[in-house]
Amino acid sequence: MNMAEIRKTAKGLNIRSFGKTKVALVQEIQIKQGNFDCFARVEEYCDQFKCDFRESCFKEAAKLKRGKKKP
Repeated sequence: MNMAEIRKTAKGLNIRSFGKTKVALVQEIQIKQGNFDCFARVEEYCDQFKCDFRESCFKEAAKLKRGKKKP
């Protein structure tokens, strides 16, 4: 899901999207939809099968993990 689609979803839920990162905005949407605010925190398994962001969550988490520097 791209940022324009995420903003559209947020608007439909009366969530202001200005100045928020993709991760922060999706997490706020997740809460409003009654899910855990776990976007981009997934490791290997996710039991939130009805979450609208499930597929992009895995991709975003992998991106963030690659960006972290190891000590």
